[in-house]
Formats: sequence, structure tokens, C-alpha cells
Amino acid sequence: MGRDVPAVVFSRDDRRKYREKVHQCLDVFAQMLREARFDFDHPLAGLEIELNIVDGLGEAAMRNAQVLNAIAEPDWATELGQFNIEINVQPQDLAGDGALRLENDVRARLNHANERARSQDAHLVLIGILPTLREQDISEGILSANPRYRLLNEQIFAARGEDLHISIEGVERLDTRADSLAPEAACTSVQLHLQVSPEMFAAHWNAAQAIAGAQVAVAANSPFLFGKELHRETRIALFEQSTDTRPAELKAQGVRPRVWFGERWITSVFDLFEENVNYYPALLPVCEEEDPRAELGQGRIPQLHELTLHNGTIYRWNRPVYAVVEGVPHLRVENRVLPAGPSVADISANAAFYYGLMRMLPYDERPIWSQMSFRAAEDNLAAAARHGLDARLYWPGLGEVPAAELILRRLLPVAHEGLVRWGVDGPVADRLLSVIEGRCLTGRTGATWQVEHVRARKGDRHEALRGMTLDYIERMHTNDPVHTWDT
Repeated sequence: MGRDVPAVVFSRDDRRKYREKVHQCLDVFAQMLREARFDFDHPLAGLEIELNIVDGLGEAAMRNAQVLNAIAEPDWATELGQFNIEINVQPQDLAGDGALRLENDVRARLNHANERARSQDAHLVLIGILPTLREQDISEGILSANPRYRLLNEQIFAARGEDLHISIEGVERLDTRADSLAPEAACTSVQLHLQVSPEMFAAHWNAAQAIAGAQVAVAANSPFLFGKELHRETRIALFEQSTDTRPAELKAQGVRPRVWFGERWITSVFDLFEENVNYYPALLPVCEEEDPRAELGQGRIPQLHELTLHNGTIYRWNRPVYAVVEGVPHLRVENRVLPAGPSVADISANAAFYYGLMRMLPYDERPIWSQMSFRAAEDNLAAAARHGLDARLYWPGLGEVPAAELILRRLLPVAHEGLVRWGVDGPVADRLLSVIEGRCLTGRTGATWQVEHVRARKGDRHEALRGMTLDYIERMHTNDPVHTWDT
């Protein structure tokens, strides 16, 4: 959501004032875009990584407050559930051996954090959905203490007026209901940030939408939820359903969901913020003192608090981000489709694949989004989430092909050229992209490794999931990429 909010009760007048303030922010944002007041010296890459906390048996441990106190570093923060924490890695230049330094930095931070977590009888796990989670582990009582989570929970259920219905049809079927936002805490992801200029934002967002299916297919790592084998990347469906503010009647009317792929290619970053304002009622109508028009008129840069808070409650798979750093505004694309894990090496490879493609596709003379429908990109994401590398994805010039074939034949060479243009050292680029290639050639992702491991174990499903989780953690710490793991 971007920042904390106080624990309050909202009145009808609060909502009216907030709506007016959001529209004011949108007008000021449009003026800023026209006047080109944004920082963009060179593209920077940053990431956020969400993790699960488990005990010595591989079960969810509701100890994030204690673990964060033990870590005692400002780049670590709470997440929605008490068994989640998050690390924020500052944007960096990938040129030279920058990608390798970024990987080593993340590994060092995670190793330190895990060592501190062990002092609290806890361990950190990089995985899309913790396999040992059971429905009885997920209730309103496990939400983190930060008031914003409980306030968000209250507002979503006030908007719905009824319990959440979670229904996922996969290898097996899950059909359950929840009386809180807590199931969302099962989703742990890696979010990749790319700072771009206002003029190039639309091209970058469109490109990110076009490749979302391929990203998920090759990085799937969430096959189990509440003891059921579902999709290869079950996190996509779970996140969509666990934050849905719409009862069945509003769905039937075509009201947009809060977790949203979108419905069209865009021509400006303004399109996305305008959609946010026009389509979505406020969940957290908290107004700040800042007058954005006055700030801009006096030559200062407004924070646009209300617009950014509202944007933080709309969960696009590729989200626009407006931020002000040291008095200078900038724009970022926040790519949100990837699961955490399995290893830091895998996360680094996923990031390199994304950043390489994003250095090329937005600059094509005939861009990819001019050759495929928006619906095809959305269908690709759905197929990839369900089937992983076994999905068939559409790509212009190839038609519908297996995901691994699309990545090997078309996307990996493009990503490699993109890393070259970033200035990434050749051996570093080769090593990172060889991980993506290895998954495609072996057919092994984090999801397939988990499924193979569980199916090979006989007896009780939960015990199989628990044993697999402990084996997963052991391999995660080697930092070997998942396609090299044995079962």
C-alpha cells in the first residue's frame, strides 16, 4: 500500500473529501506530465522480496514482530500475515557486474536475516505459497499488528457485505470461504521495479503486460494451497479472489476487480491513474494536509498522497508507481507477477530475464502490443498460472506454442541482447539466463519440483508437504537453481 494509515472510522464526509482530493491530485499529475518535471537519468532496477516464516517443523510461525526486532534493519518490514516479512532492495544500476553484486547483496541480507530469525526459533523461506499452510492457520487473528492491515480488512468486507468465496479448479479442487483478508497472506511474491521516463512509460507497461505469461510459466512456484494441488502458480488465482471487493451481483455487472490485469493497451501512464480514479471507490479515504496545486504553484513537488494511497489499494499485475525522492518525482513500473524463490539465484535469473526483455521490447519499431490483442496477453497469463511450462502461449509470428519453446526460441535471445544493452558483463548475463534456459530444457520449475517431491512421498498429504518443505529449505540455502535440484 506504500505507507501506513491510522486506525480510524470513516464517515461519508471523509469519502466525499477524499474523492475531491484524489481528483485534484489527478489534475496536478496531468499538469506535471505536460511540464516534464520527472527525473530520468538512466534506468534503475530495484526489487521487493516477500518471505514466509516457519518453525523447525516447516509449519507457519506467527512471529514476524519478534523476527523483525531481531533483524533490526530498516530495509525489512511487516507484510499482511504474522508469518510474512518483506525486504526492500534499493534501486541499482545493473551495468558491469551490477547484477552479480545485487544477487550477492540480497544473499548476504537474507543470510543475516535468517541467522537472526533462528534466534527466535524461526526460519525464512522463499516460496510462492507455503505448502504447509492449513485453513485453520488463516484467520483474522493472524493479521500483522499494523493498523493498516486491519483497516483494509474491514473496508474490503464492508464493500463486499459477505464472506470471501475462494474456488480454484486445478489438478484438485479447492472450494472454501473466508471471513477475513487473511488468505492473501499466503501469497508471497517478488516485485521488480523499473524507473522509466513519462514518455516511455506506456511502452514499458505494455511490454510488461505482453510478457507476463512467459514470466509466470518459467518461474511458477506455488502449486499447493491448504493441502490441495491446484495450479502451477496458484498465487495468481488466490490473490485475485482473496482481495475481491465485489459480491456476485457486481461481478455480473462487469465491475472491475481490485486485482486486475487491465483491459487495454495504454498510451500514457495517465490512463492507468485515471482508470483508478474513475473505476474504483476508495478503500482508505485518508486525506493529508498537502494542497498539491499550491505545492506545484510554489515550485515544489507534491507527494500526491491521496492518489498514491488509492493506487496502492488497486493491485494491477503491473502497477504504475509515482514517487518523490529527494524532492524529485519519478515513475516506475512495478512488476508483480512473480512468486518468491526457490533460491536467490532463481530470483536473480527471473529478474535478469525481465529486465533484459524490458530493455528491448519497448523500443521495437513495430512493438509487440501492436501485433497481439490485449486479451491474448491476459489469456497467456491465465494459461501460464494454471499449467506453468506446460502452458501453450500465443506470440506473434509463432502462433500458439509451448511456453518453453517460446522462451527458448524467441524470448531468451531478446533478453540476452537486452542485458548487453544494459551493459551487463557477458559472463554475468550468460550465467543468469542459463538458469532460465535450464528450466525450459528440463521442464523443472519450483512448482514441478514441489509436486514431484510430494507425489514421491507416500502416506499422509500434510506430512508429505511438511517433509518436502524442509527439503526445499535445505536446497534453497545452497543457492543452486531449482532446475538442478534432485528429488
